[in-house]
Amino acid sequence: MSRVLIIESSARQQDSVSRQLTQRFISQWKAAHPADTITVRDLAVNPVPHLDANLLGGWMKPQEQRNTQELEALARSNQLTDEVLAADVLVLAAPMYNFAIPSTLKAWLDHVLRAGVTFKYTETGPQGLLIGKRAIVLTARGGIYAGSASDHQEPYLRQVMGFIGIHDVTFIHAEGLNMGRDFHDKGLNQAIARLAEVA
Repeated sequence: MSRVLIIESSARQQDSVSRQLTQRFISQWKAAHPADTITVRDLAVNPVPHLDANLLGGWMKPQEQRNTQELEALARSNQLTDEVLAADVLVLAAPMYNFAIPSTLKAWLDHVLRAGVTFKYTETGPQGLLIGKRAIVLTARGGIYAGSASDHQEPYLRQVMGFIGIHDVTFIHAEGLNMGRDFHDKGLNQAIARLAEVA
């Protein structure tokens, strides 16, 4: 039995293509893996604060020196990190906003990329600690960017996942969604076909 953690980051609820892909993924994954557990964290419904002094204090100060805000920030980071540590499969649903990921997803990443917890520094450089996990990234894009210099999603997320030790990363792009009906349908159908293979 595997544990799947899904991170939703689209600001849109209805008409969100990344959410459509997520729902299709869930139904297909459940059909193929009925014993698995799936947890969904929706960063639009429950946004994570951006990295601030309270979170840094919660991480870095001795226990007795932390104030109430720092303790709360640390507890939130611990909860988010524990979810990632417990997961076997991590699914990131990431629409492209201004050539990159939503700021809500970046804020979540800032909470879970933690020295000594999800990675560590060694004499030979940083080492990821989440070995053996798998990640699936579902993107929705108005244009066609895969493999181009304008794609700041996939290279960034590959680097971030690798940094914490997740090297088995599959990207499924729904592209051309705002380029007319033909491009929209083609991009969405291609993503749906890839989803079926992955699930």
